[in-house]
Amino acid sequence: MELTVFGATGGVGQEVVRQALDAGHRVTAVVRDPARLPVTGDGLTVFRADLTDPAAVRPAVAGRDAVLSGLGARSRADAGVAARLTRTVLAAMEAEGVRRLLVVSAAPVGPAPEHDGLLDRGVRGIVSAVLKDVYADLAEMEAELARSATDWTVVRPPRLQNKPVSGRYRTVVGGFPARGRFLGRADVAHAMLAMTNDPATVKQGVGVAY
Repeated sequence: MELTVFGATGGVGQEVVRQALDAGHRVTAVVRDPARLPVTGDGLTVFRADLTDPAAVRPAVAGRDAVLSGLGARSRADAGVAARLTRTVLAAMEAEGVRRLLVVSAAPVGPAPEHDGLLDRGVRGIVSAVLKDVYADLAEMEAELARSATDWTVVRPPRLQNKPVSGRYRTVVGGFPARGRFLGRADVAHAMLAMTNDPATVKQGVGVAY
C-alpha cells in the first residue's frame, strides 16, 4: 500500500514507519525536521512540512491508500496540538479525496472498560485529572474526526511503554479491554497497521491493551 504517516518522528510514528516499510509498503513520512527521523528504507519518502497550511500538505496525501497519524501533545504544555494539526490533515485529505485515516488517541478519552475494578477506576480518575488538558485536546480531535468525511479509526491505548513489537494484545471495538493498563508503542503501531484494511474499525474508537 501507499501510506502517509504524520507525527513520524514520535515514538509511535517511528514504529509505524519502520513496520510499514518492513511489510513492503511505500511510506511518506511527514516531519518538521528530517534529522529527527532515524528510520531509512528504499520505500521511504520524507516530506518536510509544519502542518500550518493544508494546501502545502496535500501532495503528501494525494493518491495514498491510507493516512496514519501519531500527532499529539508530548506534554501538558503542548495541549491543543492534536486537534489543531489534525484539522490540517483532514482538510488536505478531503481536498484530495483520500478517505482512510487512523489516529492515536488515549484510553481515558473513550468509554471505561466493563467490569472495571476499583483500583483501575481510581488510577484512571487521577491520570485524567492530571492530564485533563491533554485529554480535552484528544477529545476535540476525535470530535473533528466524527464531523469529517473520512473513514476514520481512533486507536486508544493506555499507558505507553518502550517495548519490542509482540503482536500480542487485546482490542475492543467501541470499548476497552478490562484491566488493560499498558501497551508498547511498537504494538500500537502494529495495531494501527493491522486495522488499516479492517472495515469493522471504520468510524470506531478501538481500545487496545495487553
